[in-house]
Amino acid sequence: MLRQVAEGVLVHESEFVRSNAVVVQGRAGVLLIDAGVQDHEMVCLANDLSDSGQTVVAGFSTHPHWDHLLWHAMLGSAPRYGTARCAATVRDRLSDEGAKARVAALIPPDIVEQVPLDLLGLIAGLPAETAQIPWDGPLVRIIEHQAHAPGHAALLIEERRVLVAGDMLSDVLVPMLDLNDTTDPVENYLAALRLLDDVTHDVDVVVPGHGSVGRGDEVRARIAQDRAYVHALRDARAPSDPRVGPSATYGKDWLPGVHERQFQHLARRSEPDGTPG
Repeated sequence: MLRQVAEGVLVHESEFVRSNAVVVQGRAGVLLIDAGVQDHEMVCLANDLSDSGQTVVAGFSTHPHWDHLLWHAMLGSAPRYGTARCAATVRDRLSDEGAKARVAALIPPDIVEQVPLDLLGLIAGLPAETAQIPWDGPLVRIIEHQAHAPGHAALLIEERRVLVAGDMLSDVLVPMLDLNDTTDPVENYLAALRLLDDVTHDVDVVVPGHGSVGRGDEVRARIAQDRAYVHALRDARAPSDPRVGPSATYGKDWLPGVHERQFQHLARRSEPDGTPG
């Protein structure tokens, strides 16, 4: 079910890792950001839009991870965009015949049959340095960075004062660094947080890729919390973060493992024979 979070901006939360699909209403139709995960959810979303007389005129994937690259035929054939680097990464990862089988292996077995892969990753890369999404609706500014995944983009819907953060600023998930980043995943993450911090004066609502919508002072608080977590990883300290602490209520059977893998990976990079961080 779609829920309005600001004028002309609605969110649908998936059952899978509390993933958020975002609908932005325009003059001739809607922009759909990160369309969803399971088949029945996207069908429901398509029906909700149809019942309200709206069609999808553009799509956007915030980054090149499988759960942000999905689509359903009932959503139509509107152009789907990503940043140039995001789209290039998708082409590289999905270019061979075994690509979809590899993606299917990443999906939890209990939902894999409910995840439509036919239209996976069919996005067009916007020209490098494109500042906003090309569509007939409110200005949606692209804030590209390299945290979490190549060509990741946050989107600022300026007229609505909404920040669609992609896989950052979650209240339930800790920052997940791009551990395949051969440059400096910690600094790339901190640089992205600085970019988001720079626009907080224009933001009343933040929609993370996973988790609850944040409002008002929560926006800056989430940036500060994510920064503190990344600083702890950088300094090889145990984080005082409730998302992976003993009081955590979400993901307690798997999220601490994600944290430990990140911690160990960065520790190895800092060793004399490790890859320079």
